[in-house]
Amino acid sequence: MKLTFAGDLAFATATLTYRGAMTDVPDVLIDTGAASTVINADYAAEVGILLDRTDRLRMLRGVGGREFVFVRRIDRLAIGDHGLDDFEIEVGEMDYGFEIGGILGMDFLRAASAIIDLGALTIEFSPIATA
Repeated sequence: MKLTFAGDLAFATATLTYRGAMTDVPDVLIDTGAASTVINADYAAEVGILLDRTDRLRMLRGVGGREFVFVRRIDRLAIGDHGLDDFEIEVGEMDYGFEIGGILGMDFLRAASAIIDLGALTIEFSPIATA
């Protein structure tokens, strides 16, 4: 799958499925420096993912500062036809000074056996790791 390149960063579009509802999440940063996958709360809300008093909260720290997120297990997160079922994401505001739909972190990239080719600006996945 072809990646887009903007501001010296690589992006893809992800498909998020939760309780049977599905939405495309554009401008998802491919980030090998991020441990976890975070989805912008606005896109999560499109499929009914809203903060609930039973949700676990976490604080993320990174180059962009600190952010509180909540954790939710979703039906599926996919890049193109390749994805992971029953996957845990973090949901947050993602106010980083530019529009971003999410961050695809190492938890997803490793579990899906992603192969990122920055020369060709593509992301592929090992067929045995995806469904």
